[in-house]
Amino acid sequence: MILKPNQGIPSPMMWMLAIMAGISVANLYYCQPLLNMIRESLNISEFQVNLVPVFTQIGYAIGLLIIIPMGDLYNRRKTVLMSCSALVMSLLSISMSRNIGVLLASSLFTGFCSVTPQVLMPFAALYSRPEEKEKKVGMILTGLLIGILGSRVLSGYIGHLFGWRAMFAIAAALIGISALMVARYFPEVAPTYKGKFTTLMKSILQLIKEHPLSLLYSIRAAFAFGSFLGLWGCLAFRMKEAPYFEGSDVVGLLGLCGMAGALTASNVGKYIPKFGTEKINNFGLYLQMTAWVILALFHNSYIGLIAGIVIIDIGMQCIQLSNQSATMKLCPEATSRMNTIYMVTYFIGASCGTFLAGTLWSVYGWYGTIGAGLLMIGGALLTMKLYNHIERNQK
Repeated sequence: MILKPNQGIPSPMMWMLAIMAGISVANLYYCQPLLNMIRESLNISEFQVNLVPVFTQIGYAIGLLIIIPMGDLYNRRKTVLMSCSALVMSLLSISMSRNIGVLLASSLFTGFCSVTPQVLMPFAALYSRPEEKEKKVGMILTGLLIGILGSRVLSGYIGHLFGWRAMFAIAAALIGISALMVARYFPEVAPTYKGKFTTLMKSILQLIKEHPLSLLYSIRAAFAFGSFLGLWGCLAFRMKEAPYFEGSDVVGLLGLCGMAGALTASNVGKYIPKFGTEKINNFGLYLQMTAWVILALFHNSYIGLIAGIVIIDIGMQCIQLSNQSATMKLCPEATSRMNTIYMVTYFIGASCGTFLAGTLWSVYGWYGTIGAGLLMIGGALLTMKLYNHIERNQK
C-alpha cells in the first residue's frame, strides 16, 4: 500500500494503529496496580517500588528523544519493528527480575522501547486529510489512553489471579503479536528528512527557537500529566489502607472508571477547531483541579474516588489532545520532531509528578499525594499565564 501526505488513511489501518498504540503504551502502566505485590515479593520499601514507574517514564522520555525523530529520518515501519523486538526482551526480563536493580534496569529499557504510539501519531497527522487530522490523531490518542487505563484493569486482575510476573510475560506476547501485524500491514513510508542523525537532533533545537510556543504547549501539558500519574502511582498504596484494605484487582477495577472518563472525552478533537486550543486546555486544567479537591474531601468513599478518577481523566484527554495537536500544527513538515519536543517534555513531567507524589506519600500519606497533584496543576496554570503574557506582548 502506498500513502501520500494529506490524502487520507483507510479506516481499517487507523483501527490497527489505535489498537497498537494502546498495547504499546500499556507497558508503562502495568506496574501501577501491582506495586504492593512487587514490594512484598522483592522485600523492598514503598519508596523503592515507586521508582519502578519513575524509571519506566524516564526511559520513555529518553526513547522519545532518540527514537521518535527517526520517524522523519528513517523508515517508520523498520523503526517500529526494531522497538517491538527489543521490547519483548525487556518485558521478559521484568517478569524474571529477582532484585530491585534488575527490575529498575529492565523498566528503564521497557520505557525506552515503548515509543510506538509516538511514531504512529505523527504518521496519522501527516497522511490524514486536512479536515480529518484532529479526528485521526484523536483516534490514536483514544487508543493510547484506553491502553493506559485498560492496562491497570488487566494487570490488576492478572496479578490477583496469577501473580505480578505473569502480567509482564503476557505483555511480551502481546508486543510480539503487534510486531507481526506491523510486518504484515504497515506500509512503507518514505522519510521526510534528508541528512544525518546529528543534524536531525540539532534541528530539534532549531525548531524550538523557531516555534517557542511548542515548548509552552509541552510544559503545561507535562505538569498536568505529572499530576494525573501522581494519582495512579499512589492509588494502590491508598487502597491497601483503611477503610478499603483492597488489592490489585480493585485498583484495576478503578481503571475502568478512568476508561469511562477517557471515552467520554474521546471526541474532544472535533471541538478544538470550534473553541480553540486555549479554551479546551483551560477546561481540562480546571477539571483536574476539581478532581483533586474531590479526592481530598471524599477519599474515604468509593463514590468520591470514582468521581475524582473520571473527572481527572476527562481533563487529561482535553489537555493532551489540544496541546499535542497544536504543537504538531506549528510545523507540519516536521511532525515527528515537533512531537518529540512535546512528548519528551510530557514524560519528564510524568516522571517528576510520579516521583513527587510517591515521595510525599511516604512522608504525609494520601494528603501528600493530593498536595503533589495540586502543585503540578499550579505549575500548569502558571505556564498558561506565561503564555497569555507572551500573547499580549506580541500584540
